[in-house]
Amino acid sequence: MHTLKRVVIAACFAATGMLSWPQAFAQAWPHRQPIKLVAVFPPGGSVDQVARILAVPLAAQLGTTVIVENKGGASGSIGAAAVAAAPPDGYTFAVVFDTFGVNPALIPGLPYDSRKDLDPIVLVGTSPMVLATYAGSEYKTFADVVGAAKAKKNVSYGSIGSGSLGHLAMALLGKNGQMDWQHIPYKGGGPLMTDAVAGHVPLSIGSVFLIKPHVDNKRVRPLAVTTSKRSPDLPDVPTMAESGFAGFDAPAWWAILAPARTPPEILRRMNEEINKALRNPEIARKLDAQGIDVVGGTPESARVFIERQMDIWAKVVKDNGIKAD
Repeated sequence: MHTLKRVVIAACFAATGMLSWPQAFAQAWPHRQPIKLVAVFPPGGSVDQVARILAVPLAAQLGTTVIVENKGGASGSIGAAAVAAAPPDGYTFAVVFDTFGVNPALIPGLPYDSRKDLDPIVLVGTSPMVLATYAGSEYKTFADVVGAAKAKKNVSYGSIGSGSLGHLAMALLGKNGQMDWQHIPYKGGGPLMTDAVAGHVPLSIGSVFLIKPHVDNKRVRPLAVTTSKRSPDLPDVPTMAESGFAGFDAPAWWAILAPARTPPEILRRMNEEINKALRNPEIARKLDAQGIDVVGGTPESARVFIERQMDIWAKVVKDNGIKAD
């Protein structure tokens, strides 16, 4: 009987041994160690906020510890590289910004393949960029800006940096509309808005989160948003698409990615849990406070969106000879 018992146990081990190691990991997941959300920008920005907002419901839903680790630098590529190199065991994920879709074209020699080394889990949300001008500006509408640019009147605008989404959106707009304007790159949103409200730079382009507080206190005037639909946060501000540039759509966006070869059952479960968190009214409210319109959906829809962004901005970078700061 004792021998038979040993044979049965050995057979069980043999059967479980036939499972691949990813399946074994998936069976133990998510309780073997804390789950790490790597925010690929420093503390305080929108990527950090998205990671921290989602960490709380994910920890409760999964019954495990979820920690946020900030790994900023090089437009988010340092953090993305760290996650791409992490074990594909479901314990390390990247929270990325729209720069993830730009970096392949903008940064030579990325230490990872953006399409092959990281698997999208979910598109968290999108946000318009807002083109604004200071309160005393001669530009009363977006049409005024277009007219001045077409008349080659030395129109200049500031963004949060060379290669930022705002910079690329304006470059694309200029190319589409045969308009000339001068880009003034700033080292982030704080310095940009300091000059914008003082009128030192005639136009500024930034996220809803960056621009709206200055709209609310009447220090800047919004002229247009870059998405195909109006922003719920600025419902009276027209889109560039409805202002003569049909089809124009340049959203900021946030997504969660996993190292390639993470077991599909873990990817599926994380997608389900993140979507569940995004449906939570309190979480949606917190993201809205960051100017983010929740999207959610499948990993495949996230992949299609992100790869399309890569294609769009690669062409803009090439056509305009844009270089990183």
